Order: sequence, then C-alpha cells, then structure tokens
Amino acid sequence: MLAEWLPAIMFLSLVVFIFSGLPVAMVLGGVSLVFAAIGLGMGEIRFVHLPLLINRIFSGIMANQVMVAVPMFVVMGTLLEKSGIAEDLLEGLQTAMRRVPGGLAIAVTLMGTILAASTGIIGASVSMLTLLALPIMLRNNFAPTLATGTIAASGTLGILIPPSIMLVIMGDLLTISVGKLFMAALMPGLLLSALYLTYAITISALRPQLAPRASEPLSPEEKRALMRKLASSFVPPAALIALVLGSILGGWATPTEAAGVGALGALVLALLRRRLSLGSLNNVLSRSLSTVAMIFFIFVGATAFSYLFRRFGGEAFVLDLVDATVLGPWLILAILMLLVFVMGFFFDWIEITLIVLPIFAPIVQTLEFGGHVDRVDVVYWFAILVAINLQTSFLTPPFGFALFYVKGTARNLVQLKDIYRGVIPFVALQLLALAAVLAFPQIALWLPNLLFD
Repeated sequence: MLAEWLPAIMFLSLVVFIFSGLPVAMVLGGVSLVFAAIGLGMGEIRFVHLPLLINRIFSGIMANQVMVAVPMFVVMGTLLEKSGIAEDLLEGLQTAMRRVPGGLAIAVTLMGTILAASTGIIGASVSMLTLLALPIMLRNNFAPTLATGTIAASGTLGILIPPSIMLVIMGDLLTISVGKLFMAALMPGLLLSALYLTYAITISALRPQLAPRASEPLSPEEKRALMRKLASSFVPPAALIALVLGSILGGWATPTEAAGVGALGALVLALLRRRLSLGSLNNVLSRSLSTVAMIFFIFVGATAFSYLFRRFGGEAFVLDLVDATVLGPWLILAILMLLVFVMGFFFDWIEITLIVLPIFAPIVQTLEFGGHVDRVDVVYWFAILVAINLQTSFLTPPFGFALFYVKGTARNLVQLKDIYRGVIPFVALQLLALAAVLAFPQIALWLPNLLFD
C-alpha cells in the first residue's frame, strides 16, 4: 500500500522542502537521495538502477545539443546589456513619445518587447528599464503605480517572446521541436505586448493625470539628433533579432545554431560600439557562467527527481488519478492551468517548469479536444498556455521576482505597495491573453503550422 503512494509522498515532500527556503537544486537532489534510499529499502528499485541516473544526467543534459542554446542566449543577452544599445534606444523612444498621451509608458513597452526579442533575460531587462526609465517617468509626474507596473510587465516579456531560455527548456522537457515552439510563442508574445500598449494608451486618455505628456515640442535640431539616435540604436538590435529569428524561420539554422550566431553578433556589436574591454568581457562571462551553472544545477536535481518519480510508477499514478476523477479534457486543462497560476505566487518559472511539466506531460498527451485543436498540436498549445501562465509568476506577490528587481533597482524612489498595486492590471491582461489563446488556439498554432508543415 505504501509503495503505491510513494510517488505522491515524494512530490508532497518536495513541495514542503521548497517552502523551507533552501536552494531548489539542493532540495531536488536531497529529496531524490532520501527517496532513493527509501526505494532501495522497500525493494522498489535496485542498486543497478542508480548508475542509470548518472547516464541520464550526462546523456540527457550535458550531451544534449538543444541545451547548448541556453548558455549562448545568456551570453548574447549579457553582451547586449553591456553594449549600451538598449540605453540609447530607450532614451530615443522616450524623447520621440514625450508628447503622446502615455508616451513614456508606450516607449517602455516597446523597449521591453525589443529587449525580449534580443536578450530574453528577465532580471537584466527589468533592472535596466527601472534604472533608465523610472526616474524620468517620475520626474514627468507619472503615477508610481502605472510607471512600476509598466516596467515590471514589459521587462518580463522575454519569458515568452523568442528567443526565450524558458522555451528551450520546455521544448527539451516535452521532447518537441524548439524551433516550432519559438514560432508558436511569437504571436501570443506580440499579443501580450499589444495589450500592454492598448492599456497604456487607454488609461492615459481616460485619466491623463496618471501619465502627463510634455508640453514643449522638439526643435528642428533636436528632431534631427533624435532621428540619428533612433537609427543608430534601433538598427543593430533589429538586425540581430532578424538574424536569430530569421534563421530559424527560414529553416537555415536550428535554435542552437541561431543562439551561437546571436552570441557572436552581440559580441561584434559590443566591439563596434567600443563598449567592451577585457575587464567587461570577463564580467560578462562570469555573470553568464553563474547564471548557466544555476540553471544546470537545478536540471541535475530535477533529472534525478523525475527519474525516481517515474521509476516508482509516478506516471501511472498520475494517469490513474486523472482517470479516477472522470473529468473531461477541458476541466482537466482548467485544473492544470489553475495549479500553474497558484504555484506562480510562490515559485519561480524554472522550478515550476522542471517539476511540473514532466508530471503533466503524460496527462496532456492523452487529452482530446475534438476539432478545437488537432491531436498533434495539443502539446504545443499546452506549452504556450503554460508559458503565458508563467508570465504571472514574475508579477504575483509575495515572490514575484520582477517586483523585487524593480524595488531593488529603484530603492527609495517608490514604495513596494505601489509596485504591488501597479502590476494588478497587467496580471489581468496576462490572464486575458491566456483566455484568448485558450479560445482561439490558432493565435499560437497558425505560424508554426504554416512554416513547419
């Protein structure tokens, strides 16, 4: 009887220890070791199974060519941050939009979209937008709630708009094409960006006191200087985005190869702008190494956990549990989405992705939605729904990382309560985007089916 419930006990133990505040990689590895010992004692596994775990770590992670894209995209994003292109582009956009209602919020959203498509590193994007945009917005009498909410939401678009590290990891966990997943995420990501822009324009028109616009027009000389700045700061990241996504779209390169091209392109841009010294290059590589090491350390623990979970019959346990509930596919999908949303209040995306997706995947592969979604597209559709849902994990208190990035960078400029209040409309917009992709799957599936079929 105890052996039958071992997968459930193992999963609940993991959840409890994650709430302890210990590093996630340590918790995953520790829980795996303890339950490996329990499994040996109960006769559920044998010593001969343990070396297979080491083989799975090396063959499934270290020798996985798809995962090479993760460090390449991290290096690409860190180099772009150091190149100074983002600062110049944001300054240009803010100057160009200064007389448009909500212009500064529009500039931040556009900048967040560009950063998402060129770096995909959430912490760097949110911190950069906060450092550069928040003081200007507050000096122009923007409401702190609108300013901080716009920055936090726009900075997290990189989790959905490709090239996204999260999508690379999700594609590997679900054993689906990363390139097709990138294309499936592009339109929902742009939809979310459009919703943010629409909100900024609407709230600024209805309540102009929240987002005052500048009264003084630019002089002809200032306009010419602005055009030069926009051209010099927009063309390089646009070219890099076209190079990375265009090579995947055109079928010329795999996501891994495109990541390498992107890292090289970012290095060339930084060198051309004379923003890269040996010291700054060392800093870029050190930061990239620490980020990648953290991700792969969690991967090792998650691989051990999922291996033992399956060895104890976890997949069969989950499927039997779902069958016993006699729920329809839509209700099961709604429960899975609700679970991801609730977990987003307490856990980071990488924890949710690595722990939950391997458990959910067998369930999703059995779901039938009739003519609403073709059977072959269900996993891609589900992955995009989870990705949109995970956007909220960055914005929902108490552990929304984007909120702490904003507060940590802004320091005393704003209060934490203003940040919490400011993100509420954007969480609602994220849920609206989720509902739209649920109701109209072709928002996500049209482009990949057009390009890959």
